[in-house]
Amino acid sequence: MKARPFLGYGKQSIDETDIAAVVEVLRGDYLTQGPAVEKFEKALAEYVGARHAIAVSNGTAGLHLACLASGLVPGEQALTSTLTFVASANAPVYCGAACDLVDIDRNTLCMDGAGLATALSSTPAARTVIPVHFAGLAHDSEHLKEVAGSRTIIEDACHSLGGQYSDGRMIGCGAHADMTVFSFHPVKPITTGEGGAIVTNDDEFARRLRLLRSHGIERNPQLFIGTPEAERGPWSYEQQCLAFNYRMTDLQAALGLSQLARLDGFIRRRRQIAAYYDERLANLPGMTRPQSSPEQRRRSGQHIYVVEIDWDAVGISRKDMMGRLQGVGIGSQVHYIPVHKQPFHAKRVVRTEFPAADQYYHRALTIPLFPGMTDEDVEYVVRELTLILTKGQ
Repeated sequence: MKARPFLGYGKQSIDETDIAAVVEVLRGDYLTQGPAVEKFEKALAEYVGARHAIAVSNGTAGLHLACLASGLVPGEQALTSTLTFVASANAPVYCGAACDLVDIDRNTLCMDGAGLATALSSTPAARTVIPVHFAGLAHDSEHLKEVAGSRTIIEDACHSLGGQYSDGRMIGCGAHADMTVFSFHPVKPITTGEGGAIVTNDDEFARRLRLLRSHGIERNPQLFIGTPEAERGPWSYEQQCLAFNYRMTDLQAALGLSQLARLDGFIRRRRQIAAYYDERLANLPGMTRPQSSPEQRRRSGQHIYVVEIDWDAVGISRKDMMGRLQGVGIGSQVHYIPVHKQPFHAKRVVRTEFPAADQYYHRALTIPLFPGMTDEDVEYVVRELTLILTKGQ
């Protein structure tokens, strides 16, 4: 009998069109700094409804550059959700700024307006707000913008490409944020291997972002600030600031462009799987399913599927649960250890209590969800979870 393939919590979906797109670049003249990146940026901007897309080497680079482009400098402060990957909180620190944390809304697992207002009461000088669309859900975006006031909003949308705001507009369109950052890691909605992008409607932010991703070098003579007209030629360039090499390659961009053409199908399949889980897991003992209202599922990018389990009530520890699932070929994960529990950030935050995030973290488990899962795969996960939870130890 053929062994069942291992089901990780997430996995890229690559087909022959993706392979052909990358091979075409390999056979061409440019592996990097060629035309594929610009084509991908144009297609991405059109998809989300933004004026500009700036492709970069990964999502973390995108967050870093967005913070820099916003003007965040040493001595200033940013705010982000404590329930996120550490990159969201690291990005302001890369700029020399401080980063304080906001507790989550217990029902959606995202930053909400009330939580942001509470955080701003103790850190009123914060000039940058970084909401996190946890698991692909954009929550309370209109209210967040209202509460943030004149502060710069940088959305960490690394989970949510292809999702919508509650008003139906595409995440990244610029309606509720100054800049939005996407990730193209293999488990994300589309992949470029590694890679990321920042989208914005602000021309000046876009100009700064392009400068910052490539050593601070400007090649457009009309934007030179120090080279006399008489010394300018086709070779001319200026380094106008200290910056980074955060460029995306043409190989990555070709894969991204091919993947983007299939994104809507990926999202449909993710939502189908989530709906099936919602139905089949609804009555399991000790389990709840965050972000599971029909309205939330309808517009989420559905990057991951998280459940909460009362481990004491079901008579099994999370560690043992993950071990048992591993033993039957099912991967699982915990998203995430809250940032305030990380030693680097724990000694830097203003507030020290985050009860909603702590409660979620102690119960959280991520189970497999990716477009390549078959109906049989999904049913297998449900069956094995049910066996473990109904039998306990």
